[in-house]
Amino acid sequence: MDALLLSRIQFAWVIAFHILLPAFTVGLACYVATLEVRWWITKDDRVRRLSAFWIKIFAISFGMGVVSGIVMPFQFGTNWSRFSDGASTVIGSLLAYEVITAFFLEAAFLGVLLFGRKLVPQWAHALSAVLVALGTLMSSFWILAVNSWMHTPRGYEVVDGRYFPVSMMDVIFTPSFPYRLTHTVSAFLITTAFVILGVGAHYLRQGKFPDESKIMVRMSLAFLAFMVPFQIAAGDMHGLNTLEHQPAKVAAMEGLWETQRGVPASIFAIPDEAAETNHFEIAIPKLASIYLTHDINGEVKGLKAFPREDRPPVAIVYFAFRIMVGIGLLMLATVGTGLVLWKTGKLFESRWYLKLCMLVSPIGFIAVLAGWTTTEVGRQPWVIYGLMRTRDGVTPSLTTLDVGISLAAYMLSYLVIFGGGFILLRRLVRIGPPTGSEDEAHEAPAHAKRPLSAVTDHDENVNVPIARGLGERHDA
Repeated sequence: MDALLLSRIQFAWVIAFHILLPAFTVGLACYVATLEVRWWITKDDRVRRLSAFWIKIFAISFGMGVVSGIVMPFQFGTNWSRFSDGASTVIGSLLAYEVITAFFLEAAFLGVLLFGRKLVPQWAHALSAVLVALGTLMSSFWILAVNSWMHTPRGYEVVDGRYFPVSMMDVIFTPSFPYRLTHTVSAFLITTAFVILGVGAHYLRQGKFPDESKIMVRMSLAFLAFMVPFQIAAGDMHGLNTLEHQPAKVAAMEGLWETQRGVPASIFAIPDEAAETNHFEIAIPKLASIYLTHDINGEVKGLKAFPREDRPPVAIVYFAFRIMVGIGLLMLATVGTGLVLWKTGKLFESRWYLKLCMLVSPIGFIAVLAGWTTTEVGRQPWVIYGLMRTRDGVTPSLTTLDVGISLAAYMLSYLVIFGGGFILLRRLVRIGPPTGSEDEAHEAPAHAKRPLSAVTDHDENVNVPIARGLGERHDA
């Protein structure tokens, strides 16, 4: 254990927790915006109650995301100062654009979304929801632009060992950026949709909120019917792009050691980096060439084509990729089964399927973490691919004790923050969407809705002499 390894573990810990929040809030903001626009058009009170329910959950999740996200930039200065010194002129501007656009947009309209339902017209409340959703998407845009530049750097020049932008368009729109943005944002939307599907299925199994639950299940299932196949197609395109620009990562994903044509698809194996081979391998002939190159005899470079010091950790990348793909196939099977039940009119009565929806509701988060691990560990040993090694980006004065103390503090604080947040979110889900009577009770006390002359001596919590006197004045 040295300062470099502990710094990598610390950054992985922080971002692994933080990424769970954008994976939920980006999609949830879009869902709330859809509900608000739908209520504005249809005036369906069930949709309004659903929106009020999910806005509460969004508020807590968004707050947790802000708190956990603030920590990440600090690490650029404390743990990765040499990386920051070399690349800050490029990535600093992109992070500033995120603040100027996404954060300002969210900050301007989040208050209206959370507290302005009864204070602004419905069209304005729906517009605020749309703009908050747009802010979350813009935030994803800029963060993924930074990440894509670190994977496929373009539009820069090197002056005295530091990187300066010469074309901001090339810095932003690197070769991997469109594929990474599409694949990641789609994963976020799908993750949220499965959570909504699971919550709706949970209420249906309990016999609670049947109208709202059916809307949740129908909307999420219809959305997933399009998005899951789209995500698989986007992942395929992203894989082709990765094969072109980061072939060592693809070789690690496939556990491929020898360069060959007609590459088999390794279903399971135990990679052995020391012996440069796989143990107990189960493979399907030529399948990898088909989905990697779209040619049954396509050639793929093996890990032996790259120096040992330029190879990523094979086992981590290999298994993370298979977890991601396996979850994708499980999602596809779940959605396909739901569509069949929907068509036959048995969707809401099939308790076994509703139970399945509840069980698979968190798998999107696991897929996001597995995909992030595949992408980031597969980039190693580079922090800026082909330009700066990870070991050269760490702060030189760090000691093992320094990072050990900060890592322990981060672990403890994140467990408290996320543990408390999970308990609160679970409580909100158990309470469920508000009913019509609850909304009326929230608006005003019962006696406040009646004319003053209707207040009688029998009303509770009312000063009778004052009420009587006000009633007489009102009658006069």
